[in-house]
Amino acid sequence: MTRQKDLKRLTRARMAKTGESYTAARARLLAKRPAPPEQPAPEPAPAPGLAALAGMSDAAIRAKTGCDWKRWVEALDYAGAADWSHRAIAQHVQEKYGVTDWWAQTVTVGYERIKGLRAIGQRRGGAYEANKSRTFAVPVGELFAAWADARRRKRWLAQAGLKVRQATPHRSLRITWTDGTSVELWFVAKGDAKSMVQVQHRKLGGKEDAERRKAFWTERLTALAEHLESAAE
Repeated sequence: MTRQKDLKRLTRARMAKTGESYTAARARLLAKRPAPPEQPAPEPAPAPGLAALAGMSDAAIRAKTGCDWKRWVEALDYAGAADWSHRAIAQHVQEKYGVTDWWAQTVTVGYERIKGLRAIGQRRGGAYEANKSRTFAVPVGELFAAWADARRRKRWLAQAGLKVRQATPHRSLRITWTDGTSVELWFVAKGDAKSMVQVQHRKLGGKEDAERRKAFWTERLTALAEHLESAAE
């Protein structure tokens, strides 16, 4: 408001001095005014790091595979893996670098996310999946039995109508869920008295469905931990 009053005052003073019209005097004054200082362009947001894109920290992947994400990207880019299928990348990681099958899958999925071939929670073909893992203070055989034995599974999962279509003792299970989706389980021994299960619930309807399933498996794995604790007692 003050600047407008100053401009009017200066315009009337110029009119009195030059005899110009108000419009002409105002236009001349505006033409002489210095241009406002140019505002610097906003700093672009920093690009997410490789670990954020992959969905797993550098420390975690280095501890299990010997390399961080930068090293894995360099190695797989050098091999031309960005143009390979998921299976081919995982096989290359497992055979060339001696990474166990589950961690070879983890490296492959992380690499595909970094390269923009899939989003977190999404498969290469565009379908969505929910992933959840948890470590338990029991041997891998005990953890596997809690899933594979239908009577034991009912105590903590209580999901009727499941069909186990493939089982590899102490290593993996493939289950057809009640709605036709697929649940794949990978078991990893972490010493004599500790083991981990990785749950991959596949063929889901979208991102929201994947989030719901992830919440479901978080809850059920907690129930499994309580079941294993009570069984130990």
